[in-house]
Amino acid sequence: MNDTVLFIDKPAGMTSFGVVARVRRILTQRAGKKVKVGHTGTLDPFATGLMILVTGKECKNAGSYSKLDKIYEATFRLGQVSTTGDPEGEISDVSENRPTEEEIDTALRSFSGEILQRPPIFSAIKINGQRAYKLARDGKEVEIPERKVTIYSITVIDYTYPELKIRTHVSSGTYIRSLAVDIGETLKTGAYCTDLRRTAISKWGIDEAVQLSEMGINS
Repeated sequence: MNDTVLFIDKPAGMTSFGVVARVRRILTQRAGKKVKVGHTGTLDPFATGLMILVTGKECKNAGSYSKLDKIYEATFRLGQVSTTGDPEGEISDVSENRPTEEEIDTALRSFSGEILQRPPIFSAIKINGQRAYKLARDGKEVEIPERKVTIYSITVIDYTYPELKIRTHVSSGTYIRSLAVDIGETLKTGAYCTDLRRTAISKWGIDEAVQLSEMGINS
């Protein structure tokens, strides 16, 4: 598995760096020498799904995999907000208003196409050389500028208040946690992302990925 690309189905509760470290350890053990392993884009610890890892000499091509479009399935909880946009933050009630399916559809349509999005402060984006989430955890004020992203499609899989499950095809750099927050603001109910799964990166789907357990790695 040296000098190749690996498709991993990341489990929940593990950082992307943790996935890389575990894969590096098992490949190094098998090869009897240190194997270089890198990722081509992170997933939040609570999220699951497709990660593309590069090994050995293929690491030099990591950039060619990092700016690709992605498809996600996500569940948003309406009526509440989270300080991190996900289940790991402090949760607060906002509204008991129950949007209709028509209101949901109208809100989602407003996010179709090229939009401006502000990434979460609890993210791996670097601000003056430091990760935003580290600054936020240290209690420092973090200001991340808005940036353009593209939502190619966003559709409802299921809506049973307070849970809204969607599937969305987005450009690289799109934060689904931010999308949840923005949709919640549009609906005037508040929202945060409770479940997130990346099902595709460009032409590669989750069905091509292996579980860490299949590689002999205990998650």
